[in-house]
Amino acid sequence: MESTESSYMSSPEAARKRSPPPPKSPTSENAEKPTYVRFLVSNAAAGSVIGKGGLTITEFQSKSGARIQLSRNHEFFPGTSDRIIMVSGAIDDILKAVELILAKLLDELNIKDNDDVEPRTKVRLIVSNSSCGSIIGKGGATIKSFIEGSQAGIKISPQDNNFYGLNDRLVTVTGTLDEQLRAIDLILSKLCEDSYYSQAMHAPFSYAATYNSMSYAPNGAGVKFPNHKEDHSNSITIGVSDEHIGLVLGRGGRNIMEISQVSGARIKISDRGDFMSGTNDRKVTIMGSQRAIHQAESVILQKVANASERVMD
Repeated sequence: MESTESSYMSSPEAARKRSPPPPKSPTSENAEKPTYVRFLVSNAAAGSVIGKGGLTITEFQSKSGARIQLSRNHEFFPGTSDRIIMVSGAIDDILKAVELILAKLLDELNIKDNDDVEPRTKVRLIVSNSSCGSIIGKGGATIKSFIEGSQAGIKISPQDNNFYGLNDRLVTVTGTLDEQLRAIDLILSKLCEDSYYSQAMHAPFSYAATYNSMSYAPNGAGVKFPNHKEDHSNSITIGVSDEHIGLVLGRGGRNIMEISQVSGARIKISDRGDFMSGTNDRKVTIMGSQRAIHQAESVILQKVANASERVMD
């Protein structure tokens, strides 16, 4: 039995008044705006989504119009052995793709105990901590309305402080496939109102670097702020502007993972909009031994410097 901390569950007595998601959903503008949803699947389930030679995932992308990406088979969400699926595109396309994926996984479970009762399963969405507030709403009003509108159970996990820099939480949606899809539509439509949420889709699998958090960022080089909050290791914070984010982060977080692995340092990049005081530079916090910090810092600043030189040329 799961903990009910930070959770809101639907009551079975609540009347199912509407079948399609109450479109309070996307405005016509939001419906076309590219966005994304991330959720967890087991390694075995990921294999069935990909299909032999990538046939299934190609078919799902073709049918839905959405883009479907999976983390590599060794890249798990911190604290789990589950891989991450990211579906991106317009909301309607995303929902079509999610329906195809969840229906496929349901089929794999082969639940046929009672043909009259649809199985109720769970899907765990990944949502940044800063975006969870908009889903919960004042006094829990928003999430309660989502539960009533979808008839799904919705639980938001407490923040896990066991992994340094992890800024994401899990939102568990429990119900039949239809209920889950209605809940995901409502949640995603709400998240679309947050401009920072959509911008984060360019770094979907940012957990690869030994649980280092990477929201992404960088340009500017410089300012160091020693940080003594953690006494088991040293840390510094440097500022790097948004325009050079991709250079430090790399595609799918590869650059930052490599820097972390080579140097032995842990690296955290602040959320979009969280700047060094008085600047437009994002905070890049580097933790570890003095040697590891120095090595990681040198590589990051060199990448930024090389890019700046190319621009000047």
